[in-house]
Amino acid sequence: MKKLFWILLPTLIFAQRKDTQVKINALTAPIGIANFGIEHAFTNNITVQADALISPWKSFADNHLQIYMGFLEGRYYFSSAMNKFYVGPNIGLGFYDIQKWNYWNTNKYQRGVAFVAGATVGYQFQINEHWGIDAFIGGGHSEGNYKGYRKDVPERYDSAQIFNKSGEWLIYRGGVMLTYKFKRKNK
Repeated sequence: MKKLFWILLPTLIFAQRKDTQVKINALTAPIGIANFGIEHAFTNNITVQADALISPWKSFADNHLQIYMGFLEGRYYFSSAMNKFYVGPNIGLGFYDIQKWNYWNTNKYQRGVAFVAGATVGYQFQINEHWGIDAFIGGGHSEGNYKGYRKDVPERYDSAQIFNKSGEWLIYRGGVMLTYKFKRKNK
């Protein structure tokens, strides 16, 4: 319950302002992967978004797919905050227990931590006063520290003493967020 409180506290604080929106990824939700966030405008063109991605699947199509990631992203909107085309840098941290794509259909999986830094491009539009759509894609450089294990026996398959290290350029975020913009009532 404490963790939920600390996750929801920023949402409750920022939701008191009319220039804040909460969002959920409509593409990942149907397959049981939660990707949700909160975006807050600081100027007419600059916002900051914090979001999380949670894939609780210990096994998905017989592959490990357990991921917990958090991102912080700055956004510059060319029109106005939370409206139309934007670009921005992002950083993230993630913990995972997955089978990398090149290990699918094997008995090997990886467990570790990833640090990511890159950029996002996207487009937002309003459906009505409160609801909107945010389509985006982002990528950059990922630095991973992981241990490789076998599914069939509880031992490592890699020869690293502590962690394997892996660095890749890749697309690591994307989707279509359903957004809800808070509107403060006039007093």
